[in-house]
Amino acid sequence: MCGQVGIIFGRKRRRPDERDYLRELFIRMLLHSEERGPHASGLAWLKTDGSHRIFKRPMRAHELVYEKPFQELLGQVDNETTILMGHTRWRTRGNEFNNRNNHPIRAGIVIGTHNGTIYNADYLFCRLGLPRYAEVDSELIFRLADRFAPEGPIDQEGLKKALALCRGQMSAVLASRLDPGTITVLKGNKPLCLRIHRQHRVVLYASEAAFIDFAVDNEKGWRELEVPPMTMLTIRHEDVRAIENSEFRFIPQERKGTLPEGVNA
Repeated sequence: MCGQVGIIFGRKRRRPDERDYLRELFIRMLLHSEERGPHASGLAWLKTDGSHRIFKRPMRAHELVYEKPFQELLGQVDNETTILMGHTRWRTRGNEFNNRNNHPIRAGIVIGTHNGTIYNADYLFCRLGLPRYAEVDSELIFRLADRFAPEGPIDQEGLKKALALCRGQMSAVLASRLDPGTITVLKGNKPLCLRIHRQHRVVLYASEAAFIDFAVDNEKGWRELEVPPMTMLTIRHEDVRAIENSEFRFIPQERKGTLPEGVNA
């Protein structure tokens, strides 16, 4: 169980007070998501020119937000930022004191976060000849996306075919540094809630609706995006309202050692 939170930014010339407000929303969501992951936390942002920054540590979100690098990186979120992603990690595999295991994860040109477990990750890393930087199974998703982004944009049809080989649980958010205006959201069999605000031109996402409720505190204008499980969303910086969605598949399996859904003994 991990927490994912973030803001996907549409193109807009925001005044400093609006940027400050959105940064505050992110902090609130991240702090509230600590209950899903107390072992490590982190954030990352990506900008239209492909520049990015990642800061993550083996500490609770309530400690991370007081770290000077966290405050500096959050202060650098501006009108060129396309996504601000956060993660609170519940350790399942891979020691959190090896910071490579914490999220957000960079794999080649892809940056992302994941909630869930891919039980056949070791096998797929070997079978597909993928490089491996960390111990966590989550890295597999981003390595697959990196493989299907040879020229920058992620080939979503190719990624879908590769994800179909995965067995376990997933919801994830990712983007290519060479195509920073395109954000891919995978809502699989783990929870992920999204809300859009047309005036702010942003999409908030979080592993639980309560995290967003806590952050926005009854501000009007937020509309929930109804997204069924096994949906791939494409959200673009040029216009966050023009959301593309399609179905993707993998092999759902709730616990290691159990049969995947739909498979009889």
